[in-house]
Amino acid sequence: MPHRRQQHPGPLWRLLSSAGFRFATLFAALFLAAGLGFAGVLWWGTAGTLERQTDAAIRADAQALAERWRDAGAEATVEAIAERLALDAEGQALYLLLDPRRQRLAGNLVTLPPGALEGPAESWHHLTLEHEDETPGEARLYLLELPGGATLAVGREVSEKQRLRALLTEGLAWAAGAALLFAVLGAWLMRRALERRLSPAVTTAALIAGGDLSPRVPLSVHDDEFDRLGASMNAMLDRIAHLMDGVRGVSDAIAHDLRTPIARARNGLEEALLSEDEEPAALRGAIERGIADLDNVTRVFQAVLRIAEVEAGARRAAFAPLDLALLLADAAELYGASAEARGQTLHTGWTAPLNLTGDRDLLLQVVANLLDNAVKFTPAGGNITLSAARDHDQLIVRVADEGPGLTVADRERVGERFFRADQARTTPGSGLGLSLVRAVVQLHGGVLWFENGDGPPDFPGLVVLFRLPAAAPPAA
Repeated sequence: MPHRRQQHPGPLWRLLSSAGFRFATLFAALFLAAGLGFAGVLWWGTAGTLERQTDAAIRADAQALAERWRDAGAEATVEAIAERLALDAEGQALYLLLDPRRQRLAGNLVTLPPGALEGPAESWHHLTLEHEDETPGEARLYLLELPGGATLAVGREVSEKQRLRALLTEGLAWAAGAALLFAVLGAWLMRRALERRLSPAVTTAALIAGGDLSPRVPLSVHDDEFDRLGASMNAMLDRIAHLMDGVRGVSDAIAHDLRTPIARARNGLEEALLSEDEEPAALRGAIERGIADLDNVTRVFQAVLRIAEVEAGARRAAFAPLDLALLLADAAELYGASAEARGQTLHTGWTAPLNLTGDRDLLLQVVANLLDNAVKFTPAGGNITLSAARDHDQLIVRVADEGPGLTVADRERVGERFFRADQARTTPGSGLGLSLVRAVVQLHGGVLWFENGDGPPDFPGLVVLFRLPAAAPPAA
């Protein structure tokens, strides 16, 4: 089958399909719509007002003459028309009075438009005038049928108003052209501005896609929507870089921490295999030590998988209402004996109930890990405190020991996978316990933080606190 070449869109297609072009087109359309609306209002307020005023004056004059006809008869109406023509210095008024036989009684109009007398009793007409000096003109004429069959025509010459309307129309046409020009120019400037503001984000995204995670979107001093978009992208990139560093750190830590037990198990089994001592007890001991080393490796992988499962939120289905006070009591009973065996004293204190919604097994493991660390790092004769309290809609759990504590730098990193402080290098462990604690607390919508105690500089103690959302108290 012949390969078909991919058709790349041309510059015109890229222009028409770009978001900047659509925004610019929308801006131009809104600008033109606003201009047309303004022109319509201007037309209605000038030319339209003049026409309405002219029609209202003609109608009022015709109704006054009709009233004169009904009250005083034909002669009085003829006199009224003559008076109006005498007072019309500008020669704008038009009158024509016809008797029932269509004979002219008064007025300065010679004839009516063709077919005007065949229409309804009241009608409007446009009339083309021919003055004595042969100059053309336009007139607006109102026909009214009087009692007895007579006809009255009243009008006004509107040639000046027509010229004013034509002048206004021409001005609005030029204004519309200018509005179109400004709309196109404004749309082009808007598209250029959008492209210029989005260009840093596009360039940074292209560099990131190329594999370089170090670039960041430069921010301006405007602090507008584009700067907030850039700040969000930078925060996202910082988070991605942190996660990538964490992945590399976890990989290195797994390789470092698992290499020793695997190598020790292999060497022990190899020595047992090559040993000339065929005693079953020695061979069994080597196998048991190898199994123990491999169990340690398995526990590390299980801890990593459990942390990943918790961080993914897969355990939310096991959430149920529970009393944290009962859970703390179980943990205190379990680790109270361990503390007593090491010459330590475990102090407890809380007020029941401490209701919340969560996974009981995970929360019990959180408290167990914290108590296990406290027992592990507190010297003989020291004190360990496990306490909890309700603070409005939050439950705060506190575990304090009298161990060596943590430095400020270590407190910022504690909770990372496989991280172990210098004081913990000589104790058994993989550095995953507090990582699981942090993941479980975050799964429950809580916050974990660390503080140093108030003991002497060598052993200030460590205070571990975490806050969990409490369940609403039951209704009375």
